[in-house]
Amino acid sequence: MNIRRSVAGLLVVFSTAGISGCDWVQMHALKTYMAFNQNLTTADGAKYYESALTTFTARAVAEGFEFPWDIHFIGATELLLTEKPGRLWRIDIASGAKQPISGLPDSVMHGQGGLLGVVAHPDFQDNRRIYLSYSIETAKGHWTTQLASARLGADTLTDLRILFTATPATASGNHFGGALIFDQQGYLYLSVGDRGDRHQAQRLESALGKIFRFQEDGEAPADNPFVHTSGALPGIWSYGHRNPQGLSIDPASGALWESEHGPQGGDEINLIRRGANYGWPVITYGEEYGGGKIGRFEHPEMEQPVHYYIPSIATAGLLYYNSPLFPQWRDSIFVAGLRATSVSRVSVAGGAAQGDERLFEDLTMRIRSLEAGPDGSIYVLTENGILFQLLPAATR
Repeated sequence: MNIRRSVAGLLVVFSTAGISGCDWVQMHALKTYMAFNQNLTTADGAKYYESALTTFTARAVAEGFEFPWDIHFIGATELLLTEKPGRLWRIDIASGAKQPISGLPDSVMHGQGGLLGVVAHPDFQDNRRIYLSYSIETAKGHWTTQLASARLGADTLTDLRILFTATPATASGNHFGGALIFDQQGYLYLSVGDRGDRHQAQRLESALGKIFRFQEDGEAPADNPFVHTSGALPGIWSYGHRNPQGLSIDPASGALWESEHGPQGGDEINLIRRGANYGWPVITYGEEYGGGKIGRFEHPEMEQPVHYYIPSIATAGLLYYNSPLFPQWRDSIFVAGLRATSVSRVSVAGGAAQGDERLFEDLTMRIRSLEAGPDGSIYVLTENGILFQLLPAATR
């Protein structure tokens, strides 16, 4: 038990501070920690849980992944899964079969970077096009976030197109962002972190600390908020972000929601509005690692989070849930917690948060990503390499 606590302490330092130059140490600490973790495996079958509102089951449907990052459905029973070391899998959740995909763009797993987000084009069934975010090394010792699209075949990618490269590249291994989502009008959103250079988040000539809105070809839509602002990058949709790793759309209203890593405390859930400034580092509810003030709590021209976490849960992926399969959970936001090793469920109404219920604290697994399946069931991906499904208990 003392060993586990020691390793977990190292893990918190590496995952929240994002110390660069110690990739091997970080990976070793993570793998050692996972060896002591209590996981939900395929051998366990369905496990029953009581939440504040409903009873449900959790069942592992696939496992054995190495530092997975994102999942996205491309059919009723098929999804894509990314691994940070640079692998993409096509998974049949009915059988558990895993098909590796070749032809990926070059990516580099460095610090918090690697192969990150994946999303399919809204007309995927016709054009077979998917989009990937990942980190690259642009010059010796400098890394950044890149966006590409490609056509997905049975087991390979073709017609690879580089759509966007975030500038400037930096020597940091931190805060690549990488979340991807299409809205109901067919626009693509990409999050990019501040890369550990916090003041870049307020600079409209910099891609760092921003959420971008693109057309399917990577061009900026004419109605983006800063298209006509001198010196500003035309793709910017919102700014003042630290490290946004989760994006989700409310299917009823079309609203865009985001989850964002704070520093020591101050993780955020934000409702993203066109052209809005989310404050980092001028306003934050977090503090410097080891203590010390960063900014203030409020600014009249900057947005407040809908919900924030103190202490930090190390927010990763985010899911806005609005399916009738779990009627009690409709209009809930589910946030993956890496440090908290749990899922945070926050009810929202009228843009305001109500409560924070923690799920899976008994498993102590680092939660990386969440996705709703076509049937409304919820899929949870853990950094431990496990994909599990949530269903109402009545469906067993």
